[in-house]
Amino acid sequence: MRRRLTYLTLLAVAFFSVFPLYYSVVVASRHNSALAEVPPPLLPGGNFFANVARVFDTVPFAMALLNSFLVAGSIAVAVMFFSTLAGFAFAKLSFRGKNILLLVTVATMMVPAQLGIIPLYMLMVKIEWTGSMYALVVPALVNAFGVFFMTQYLSRALPTELLEAGRVDGATTWRLFWHVVLPTARPAAAVLGMLTFMSAWNDYFWPLVVLTPENPTVQVALSTLASGYVNDYVLGLSGTAVGTLPLILVFIVLGKQIIGGIMQGAVKG
Repeated sequence: MRRRLTYLTLLAVAFFSVFPLYYSVVVASRHNSALAEVPPPLLPGGNFFANVARVFDTVPFAMALLNSFLVAGSIAVAVMFFSTLAGFAFAKLSFRGKNILLLVTVATMMVPAQLGIIPLYMLMVKIEWTGSMYALVVPALVNAFGVFFMTQYLSRALPTELLEAGRVDGATTWRLFWHVVLPTARPAAAVLGMLTFMSAWNDYFWPLVVLTPENPTVQVALSTLASGYVNDYVLGLSGTAVGTLPLILVFIVLGKQIIGGIMQGAVKG
């Protein structure tokens, strides 16, 4: 009985989690008149591709998809690499001031990101990066959460004896990082990469500030679709459905690593 109740609860949570995305696809595949139907339609119509074509005709959505993919992909790869490198140093290496540096790094997470927008924008203007992808990618190449996350993971998952055995065999610190640390950190790095990709993909405010309307990201392009005098919900939801597909693909690609990481943590717990 308890197991059935658990399954029913999980099914209910899954239904309410997936239904908004499904219904946005249903609306995106119909005319605007379908929004006024009672009862509302629950099955997809036949106009999805026509509505998607209208999205690409209304805003530079292909450029927005490419920009978001390059920005989010670059940031995710960089954060995974630099966070693993810093996490390895904080977790397993000994150097002067390590605890103070880690404390300062964690303390930066308490500072609201909005406080840094104006100084960062002034810096981008000074080095003439406004309007370019550099302004989105370079400030986000590493973050405090990623360093703290990988430090915590490597402290528990990476045996110190394994590193000492590698040093006895003559391996340098850099070689230990490539051949021992990176394979061990792969499940956690996959989780961090997915979270970073989603965060960078969904970022709206900073791209709106620093980019031009002719060179947008997906979120800025979607806001343009919804900014007319008359709200075209079908057009907006069609763009949202297309803009969500890369996130689903990333989850499918990294899903095996993420589940592996969760199972590894469960076994160790």
